[in-house]
Amino acid sequence: MSWHQELLVGFDLETTGTDVEQDRIVTAALIRLEGDGRVAGKRTWLLDPGVPIPEEAAAIHGISTAYVQMHGRPPATAIEEITEALAEALRAETPLVVMNARYDLSLLDRECRRHGVRTLTERLGRAPAPVIDPLVLDKHVDRFRKGRRALQALCGHYGVRLEGAHEAGADAAAAAGVARRIGERYPAVALPSPRALHALQEEAAAEQAASFQAYLRRTDPEAIVEPAWPLIPYQATRV
Repeated sequence: MSWHQELLVGFDLETTGTDVEQDRIVTAALIRLEGDGRVAGKRTWLLDPGVPIPEEAAAIHGISTAYVQMHGRPPATAIEEITEALAEALRAETPLVVMNARYDLSLLDRECRRHGVRTLTERLGRAPAPVIDPLVLDKHVDRFRKGRRALQALCGHYGVRLEGAHEAGADAAAAAGVARRIGERYPAVALPSPRALHALQEEAAAEQAASFQAYLRRTDPEAIVEPAWPLIPYQATRV
């Protein structure tokens, strides 16, 4: 039986922006999905990140600074719970599905460091795995397809319902649905071992980064695209 026919855990963040080194978590969701797609469990978190939520970010996910100040939880407490929930899934070797994992998992790592919480890597004693990233997989199996590859676009392409885009729970469930469809459609990635799929994605992500970097360097010789996946290595000088 392949990974796409078994239990998956979907994870998603909504944040204050797109900089993994500086931005903060606003909401998080962890969804457990059975092999038939049924929701077996759901946890969500709303955080007061301690900084203003920019208007452009609030316009995307619909959550304002005033709202989180009234209803959000202290970030350190919530980040501890989020990170331990992910660690629990990965200790059990349950595949963790994260759309653009390089972003979400790296931002979570930096939030842990910011608030003095043990990181996911520290809890596991190893790099986070097995992770399944629909963005990396889609680029790997259908490299030359034109058009956008954001989650909404992938849901449309693979016929997955997305109710409430940019709500963390909806996005987490949709990402898992897209991953399953890719596994169903492309036997080359329907591997029996999630660990083998994780290794395949590490190589694919590095190749994709190198290709994009080469493209950018046609106009910017200094361009650098991060090759590491699913976690950008931490450098103390960055923050």
